[in-house]
Formats: sequence, structure tokens, C-alpha cells
Amino acid sequence: MSYKIVVDSCCDLTEDLRKSGVFQVIPLTLQVGGKLIVDDETFDQAAFLKAVRECPECPKSACPSPEQFKSAYESGGDMVFVVTLSQHLSGTYNSAVLAKELYIEEHGEDKKIHVFSSDSAASGEALIAMKIRELAEAGKSFEEIVEQVSDFRDHMLTYFVLETLDSLKKNGRLTGLQAIFATALNIKPVMAGDHGVIVKVDQARGMQKALAKLVQYVADNVKNPEQKILAISHCNCPERAKFVKEQLCRQMNFKDVYIAPAAGVTSLYASDGGVVVTI
Repeated sequence: MSYKIVVDSCCDLTEDLRKSGVFQVIPLTLQVGGKLIVDDETFDQAAFLKAVRECPECPKSACPSPEQFKSAYESGGDMVFVVTLSQHLSGTYNSAVLAKELYIEEHGEDKKIHVFSSDSAASGEALIAMKIRELAEAGKSFEEIVEQVSDFRDHMLTYFVLETLDSLKKNGRLTGLQAIFATALNIKPVMAGDHGVIVKVDQARGMQKALAKLVQYVADNVKNPEQKILAISHCNCPERAKFVKEQLCRQMNFKDVYIAPAAGVTSLYASDGGVVVTI
């Protein structure tokens, strides 16, 4: 059976993967002040970060419409797999699910469609999308892919360190977080995804020490690294991504290492200098 993989634009893909023709990206819309920016191939990260710095208002994002997802479902693929931002962080998952219901109502069940909430974002979405491709290319059935990818997702680890939590806090993505961070003292929290919900696991004074703690959390918690891909997304800080990669690769052997620059949604929430690690 032919397959199609649909992702939202928080899925941080490398340029090669974007051009591969395997993944169809459904863009979210970003808002900075009164300006709307579509998070597609025209996204200019440098201009966006500059606009965010100069705007007194907090940037926001809006999820794609169900019609955008439905249109993607209609354009090819006997099996359609969808990967979205964590349903705890965005309405994108609900939009994709509603699109499936609308598709079935109009076309019947002439193809198989499954929507995965990544329970992650950024590099986490990319790992799930690549896992789907791997299994589909291996000839696995729709049901096998859904089962194996769901298990893969449930055992993923996501950690991140950001320069600032302002965008996450002001957009309500840290509602379950009780700690107040002393930004004036340059305290950087080490954050993690807990089944799609953001939690704080540690903190350190300064970015470099925080990244070192992130590395240690990954090293302490990853099992069978030789069977896994280390995926890193970064927002305008390739040197930090390289540091994390080098530190982890000194301690463990991975099946592969994947580093991608942040697209628009990750740039909005991770902010300039943020690093996200998923494995």
C-alpha cells in the first residue's frame, strides 16, 4: 500500500528531508504584533527573531484549520499518517482529528488515516515521522505501524534548555509548572516532556552548565542508545547543538545523529538560543 506522512510545521526537518517528497508540512500561523507569518518554506528566522525582539507584545501561534489537513488527506496515499504537536500544547492535534472525521464523512473509509499526537515537538515530531517512514518502507501494515510508532513515541525522551521561558509562560504552555525562575540570576531551567506536558527537572546558573545537565539527564536515562537516533533542534545556535552532540557522543554510541534548525513554531517557543533534544 502507498503511504503519506503529514506533519505540522513544528516538526523540525532538515532541508534534505523537506525536499525528499516524503513529508507534507501543514503550516501553523505565527503572529508578531499585527503581522501574520505563515510557517512554511518562506519563513525567515532572522527576520522573525528580530521582529520578536522589537515587538512589546508576546508572539503567538494559531493552529492549521481542519480543511488544510483534510486537503492533505485527499491528495494521495492509501495509508495516511499524521504527526502533530503534543495535544497538551496545541489545538493542532484536534484540528487533524476533526479533518479525519470530515474526510470519512465525505469520502467514506477508502483509505486508512491515523493521527499521532507526538507528546513532544520539534525534534520529537521529526523522530516519529522518520520512524513511520522506516516502517512503511519496510512493508509493515497500517496496524503494525500504528502500534509500533505509538510504542516508540511512548518511550521517547525529550529535554530542552531555553534562554527564556517568556513565550511559553505568556502563551499558557507552562500552566502546570510551579517553580518561579530567577532569570535575574541567569538561572536556566532544564525542562522535559512528560507525556506531552512540560515539566522542570533541574536548573543551573548559565546556559553552558544547564546544557551539561541536559546531557547528563539524557545519558542517565537512555537505554540501548546504539538502537536509537539522537535528534537535536536548535534555534539559531548551531554551536550549542554541536556541544550537546559531542558531549553525548563521547558517552554513548547512537545509531545516527540528527540535527535540524528550528522552523517557525519552535523558534517562537524556544526563542533565540534554545536547544531541544529528543531520543
